[in-house]
Amino acid sequence: MEIKRISSKEIIAYLSEKFPACFSIEGLAKPLKIGIFQELATELAEDEKVSKTRLRQALRHYTSSWRYLKSIKLGGFRVDLAGENGETIDQDQAEYALKTLKESQEKFGNKKTTDKNSQKHYKGINKGSDKATKEMNPADTEKRKAKFKSVKSANTTTVNKEIEPLKLVESSVIKVSQKVRVKVGKAPMNATITDISGKDISVQLDSGMVVKTQIKNIYSE
Repeated sequence: MEIKRISSKEIIAYLSEKFPACFSIEGLAKPLKIGIFQELATELAEDEKVSKTRLRQALRHYTSSWRYLKSIKLGGFRVDLAGENGETIDQDQAEYALKTLKESQEKFGNKKTTDKNSQKHYKGINKGSDKATKEMNPADTEKRKAKFKSVKSANTTTVNKEIEPLKLVESSVIKVSQKVRVKVGKAPMNATITDISGKDISVQLDSGMVVKTQIKNIYSE
């Protein structure tokens, strides 16, 4: 039982003091290794300052912050509590983090991207697209259309492959540390079960984000 109910910010500050090579409260954040919650729960098992419930909430708050999401870059390394490099961040994880960041920024009315040059380049293409199309050589136009059609066809094939029927995990065999796929939005994501509390199941996505869901949204890997 907690002696005093403390906020997620206070818990993160405490973790930053206890594990400075892993957590921070300002500057660049470090991507956390998959399964970091279990390591923290073990390390803090005898610590009365933080319960598992409060720790899970604080970790969810930390991994959904803009500062943390910006740290999830393709090819980067995740770290353990000692700050040692672990898994490499792949393209799916990086893209998911970027998507989550943009959705969060738009939700709070901040639609600026972190790359102003990319934004200007994008606007430039839109502004001059009609003129560029008119001036383009007809043969080049046909080539571009054929290339676009080919890419679109390839993307359709990939999507169809990704949405193959998934098998729901049986509640009788589900367990902590189990690798699963969890439905977040429209697409199922790879994840690891970190905690099971009745109908509520906490999972950590490959992006590092901790999400609470239910058995109906969890599928076999």
